[in-house]
Amino acid sequence: MRKLLLVAPALLALAACGGSEQSDTPAAEAETATASEATPVASAEMSGESSFAKCTACHKVEKGAPNGVGPNLHGIVGRAVASAEGFAYSPAMKARGGNWDETSLDAYLENPRKVVPGTKMAFAGINDAAERKALIGWLKEQK
Repeated sequence: MRKLLLVAPALLALAACGGSEQSDTPAAEAETATASEATPVASAEMSGESSFAKCTACHKVEKGAPNGVGPNLHGIVGRAVASAEGFAYSPAMKARGGNWDETSLDAYLENPRKVVPGTKMAFAGINDAAERKALIGWLKEQK
């Protein structure tokens, strides 16, 4: 039972992220997430940093860290879409254009596949607006 308690959070984090922008294989396109949040947490208790824990299976946020399954998100707020150096974005993400401001990040984090049809990111999204706001605020500080 103790091992299950130690392994379960890692498995849930992997299930929450689930996809990648790096591979152009059909298998990556077929992956889908089944839940938007690994563990229900009241938004008042959720900090941006703790919310980002769901993303760490695929993304890094430290300056200079290599891309993972997903691109490094250091400095994402204000950055051009599909601009992480060395990351192989999907054609849909490359075609999106624009910059990741707070409004576009909010919409994308709520439902990535609706905002960028054809994205390979299988993460279902974050339904809670307060949690998205906290996460975006925290990401904004990562410069």
